Amino acid sequence: MIKSLPKTSHQLAVCEANFLRLKKILQGFSKNKYSFETINPDSSSNPINFCVLQRTQHTLIVEAKQKIKLKKIESLVIRIQISLDAKLAEVISFQGERAVPYFMKALKTQSRDEKIQQNRFLTEWLESIFANGINPQVKI
Repeated sequence: MIKSLPKTSHQLAVCEANFLRLKKILQGFSKNKYSFETINPDSSSNPINFCVLQRTQHTLIVEAKQKIKLKKIESLVIRIQISLDAKLAEVISFQGERAVPYFMKALKTQSRDEKIQQNRFLTEWLESIFANGINPQVKI
């Protein structure tokens, strides 16, 4: 059983780094809605919205949506649970689907490391926002 569990220290490091990235983008989680546009390398832009769905003393549930101007994909939707006291941010659903918990058998449609992949994708997505920049004409 122990051999099949994910490497927790790596997962915690990814979630902690995502918390710091989100805290910077969402200005310390002070508001309930954030809207801005990214600047893409080809000079196009994509609108991104962050909406706080649930706020408690210690946690936030945030939904992030990015409009993508492709015919195959309409938009990207990620729900993130942010633990303010633990300073962690973890993906709880990606494109409307939740990852199977580690202790359950994986479905045929999901890989065994789905949760790790979703959190890694969040890391790469947030890094791309920082790397490409945010349109200064759109106020956050």
